[in-house]
Amino acid sequence: MKIYTKTGDGGKTSLVGGKRVQKSHPRVMAYGDLDELISWMGIMRSSLPEYDEDFRRIQRALMNGSAHIASEDLSKALPAFPAEDTAWLEEKIDKMTSAIPQQTAFVLPCRPKEAAECHVVRTVCRRCERSAIALGDDREDIRAAIKYINRLSDYLFTLARYVTAAKGLSEDFWLP
Repeated sequence: MKIYTKTGDGGKTSLVGGKRVQKSHPRVMAYGDLDELISWMGIMRSSLPEYDEDFRRIQRALMNGSAHIASEDLSKALPAFPAEDTAWLEEKIDKMTSAIPQQTAFVLPCRPKEAAECHVVRTVCRRCERSAIALGDDREDIRAAIKYINRLSDYLFTLARYVTAAKGLSEDFWLP
């Protein structure tokens, strides 16, 4: 099987369920943003191998959310977006937060490199959230995916702070 199909040469692609839309369609933009986030999580897996299992779980949840976002066809059976994945992120955030100093100002992303990468991935995550919200799709599966994406950005912010503290470095704060 060839990797190229030529079906997208005219600027259209298929949503889950087969509906053809422009590649600039908001749904395509939203799942494209998620594809980028999943790839950035791959960079994180290589930068912070001690979190590989957690990051893989995150990638799998994002793939699930992406499938829901890529679908307008409610008859297409997709695995439900598991609420326990959002709760799992909250547990991770709470555990890391309890081990780092209280935040007293806005954080300027910097050293170590792994923490700076967390901040980059967090900003991509926030874009994913905005793209998904812009769909205006109030289906329960979409709401669950958006909630997860929102919590993931909190996780990534907290992880950046946690990694900085674990390496014995101080954060850089923006103080107006």
